[in-house]
Amino acid sequence: MHRRSALLLPALLLPGVARAQAPWPTRPVRIVVPFAAGGSTDVSTRLLAPRIQQVLGQPVVIENRGGAGGTIGSDSVAKSPQDGSVFVMGTISTHVLAVGLYGARLPYDPERDFVAVAPTVMVPICITVHPSLGVTDLRGLVALLKANPGKYAYGTGGAGGSAHIGAVAFLNAIGAEATHVPYRGSAPMLTDMLAGQVSICFDTPALIAPHHAGGRLRCLAVATDARSPLMPDVPTAAEAGLPGYKAYSWFGLFAPAGTPAAIVTRMNEAVRAAVMEPGNRARLVEQDLPPILEGSPAEFAAFLRRELAEWVPLVRASGATAD
Repeated sequence: MHRRSALLLPALLLPGVARAQAPWPTRPVRIVVPFAAGGSTDVSTRLLAPRIQQVLGQPVVIENRGGAGGTIGSDSVAKSPQDGSVFVMGTISTHVLAVGLYGARLPYDPERDFVAVAPTVMVPICITVHPSLGVTDLRGLVALLKANPGKYAYGTGGAGGSAHIGAVAFLNAIGAEATHVPYRGSAPMLTDMLAGQVSICFDTPALIAPHHAGGRLRCLAVATDARSPLMPDVPTAAEAGLPGYKAYSWFGLFAPAGTPAAIVTRMNEAVRAAVMEPGNRARLVEQDLPPILEGSPAEFAAFLRRELAEWVPLVRASGATAD
């Protein structure tokens, strides 16, 4: 009797073992976008989601949970189950700049509370002037600012954002001073730029391109390695005479810390497949959201560490804080 029970026991356990080893995912996967619908983070995530869903074989549900510069949605994922059921599309704002902006009030630690899964896109920042300023290239702007410390003002879509900190890095690089005029979003800043109320701004090519093409604004440089396909006539910062200067945002997927490595690897493969799909790549480029084509979880984690080391001190030096 005991021998028979011993023989039956492994057989009785087999269904449970099979369930425990079932390939992930076995249910819908949720990706939290910590910003309102319609923004570039949301648009790029929704563009990639169908291919991610196809690779995983389960529905991928996008949930917009905005507020507090993306920290509310990010924090909700940091405190979510570590079972691969939920991820967050983090950005340079939520996982780097927020550390400097919020300090001890930030409810999560980007490295301790998350595991990096996969980067998706890099968003360039460009330097633009109103034609009335009278400069036609980046060297002319640099000379003007250096000759007139504190005389000129520049606008961005908000204090502590990637455009603002990119502007701080620019002024540091050229050894000049200018006054920051933060707006509550890029739209009101653009209105004042077009009206000549502010003569210099830092924002994305997607915002500036139509007005550059129409001659209402003049974009002087794009602060990434490659020119923007929306403004192919505009040089990179290096081409315009300021090598080494970069300003950008980026997006990437994160999971709660403790998520099993096998799940992280599988999700990385799905995101990479989505980003590298030719149709998706073309659509991202058309919207000036250049895809990041490479990046293992370990490489993305190393990139995050470098970004924290580079940008958080600039945020703190800028004096910007979260409202």
